[in-house]
Amino acid sequence: MDSPIEPVDEPDTGRSPRLSVGDPELRKTRRLARECATCIFKPGNPMHLTPGRLKQMVSEAHSDAGYIICHSTLPYAGSPVPPAVCRGFADHYRTWQLLVMERLWGFVDVEPPDAGSTHTPE
Repeated sequence: MDSPIEPVDEPDTGRSPRLSVGDPELRKTRRLARECATCIFKPGNPMHLTPGRLKQMVSEAHSDAGYIICHSTLPYAGSPVPPAVCRGFADHYRTWQLLVMERLWGFVDVEPPDAGSTHTPE
C-alpha cells in the first residue's frame, strides 16, 4: 500500500540550498557583532529597498528559517566572512528559532566584512 505521506528529505526543486550560519569548529551560530554599514534595519534605507520589501523579508523570515542572513556575508558578495545572522534582525526580533540556537549552541559574534571602513581600531 502506498503511503500518503511524502518523505521529508526530498529536495525542494523550487528553492536554492539554504546557507549555513553554523560554525562547524566552534559549534555555535555566527551572528554579526553589530549591524553592517548597509544594514537593512538602519534608518534611511541604505540598501535602497523598494517600499514593503523589508516587511516582506521579515515576514518570510518569521515563516521560514527564523532569521535573515546579512547580505554582506553572502558568498556571491565576495565576503571574507561566512554567512552570519543579520544583527539588525537579531536585535529587533526574537524568533523561536533564534531562541533555540541561543540555548542549544550559543552565538559567536563575528565582525562585519566592512568593519575596516566603518570602525576604527581601539
